[in-house]
Amino acid sequence: MKLTRKLVLARAKASDLDSVKKLNCWGCNLTDISIFSEIPNIEVLTLSANKISSLEHISNCQNLTELYLRRNDVQNLSELGHLKNLACLKVLWLAENPCCEPDPVKYRLTVLRNLPGLHKLDNQVVTEEELALALEQGEEIVTPPGPISAISTNGLAEADSENDPLNYSMEETNKIRAQLGMKPIPRDKFPSFSSPREPGASPKKKSHALEAVLLLLKDLDVEELKIVQSATENKLRARSRQKEKEKEKALITQN
Repeated sequence: MKLTRKLVLARAKASDLDSVKKLNCWGCNLTDISIFSEIPNIEVLTLSANKISSLEHISNCQNLTELYLRRNDVQNLSELGHLKNLACLKVLWLAENPCCEPDPVKYRLTVLRNLPGLHKLDNQVVTEEELALALEQGEEIVTPPGPISAISTNGLAEADSENDPLNYSMEETNKIRAQLGMKPIPRDKFPSFSSPREPGASPKKKSHALEAVLLLLKDLDVEELKIVQSATENKLRARSRQKEKEKEKALITQN
């Protein structure tokens, strides 16, 4: 399930995302929390008992002081890389995630090695002795994991599947659907892509990306369509500015 703007505002009893300081979404079956890239002022966030696997978008919450993520689906401690720049973070509850299970002691030391500013971890006060030990035995996480969408559904990198327009278009569509918290579309739902192509025809990557986006539009609600509209308008403005700069450079070169 995707955490939407409407749900955030309803739970926080706020009029806009910028004014949201505290949010409790305990047990909401959430998988997609990308909305937090638009909530920079959140300070206390409760997301326990959901199905969250990535902390990527929480990295934008620079004012976050307390984060509760108990009983989710965080598989790897490398996700901590997304929290390393959160200077205000003092309380973290990450227990009962898959990443905590193999070695609880190593888990705690690794968390503290990468988040030494924590005052409390998993409802236990952090001691100076622990912090010193974490510097020696904790594993340092240099970079956070890349987006899940970087790998295609058949396990190949995008670059390996680009030459197959059917795989590319399906992957592109389902990648976008995943970001929106929607179920992937099975292969038999792509009739326009599975139909035979004329001999010598060389499909273009851009056309398949466009078809993938158009397939999604019919499944979006009004709020999600407005997000698409806003993103499109921003992209068009950026392209327009880029073209203007290219024209100016061309004129300077000619002169």
